[in-house]
Amino acid sequence: MASNGKQVFSSADIARSIRRIAHEIVEHNQDLDSVVLVGIHTRGVPLSSRLSKALTQIANRDMPVGSLDIGMYRDDLGTRPTPELGVTSVPSGIDDKDVVLVDDVLYTGRTIRAALDALSDIGRPRTVQLAVLVDRGHRQLPIRADYVGKNLPTSDAERVTVRIEEIDGEDGVWIEVGSCTC
Repeated sequence: MASNGKQVFSSADIARSIRRIAHEIVEHNQDLDSVVLVGIHTRGVPLSSRLSKALTQIANRDMPVGSLDIGMYRDDLGTRPTPELGVTSVPSGIDDKDVVLVDDVLYTGRTIRAALDALSDIGRPRTVQLAVLVDRGHRQLPIRADYVGKNLPTSDAERVTVRIEEIDGEDGVWIEVGSCTC
């Protein structure tokens, strides 16, 4: 079921962005043995799996993938419905690793702040890098992505909707008029 807004990113655009981000990760990280991909629930998890597959093709090696639920680390727990908790699973631990957090949309930065708090409860990575499919601006915290699929300048009156095949049955990114509930 497609979104009602204007589509700004197709399935092919998403695939191309994943491949480009994978190449950038290889260029940026000298020691791929220390890289662990960690997808933020919900859409960051399948995106991190896709990124792992692309990295495997490029670097000819398997890349470990984990998932991170940040629901209980959010700073807006009192203003939203209680989040449905997902699974946190980091396959090889993160101590002294180069963790690449993967998410669909970077907006205010509060989700990433919560992810950093969650990671610190798991271990102490050497570095934390951020890969996002869409950066829409409007940061409230000093956070920026290292790898971006697409920068989408938006207004606060717009909502960015990302749909991922594994969850939503289709791939694409849309901009809709209406306030974001991020």
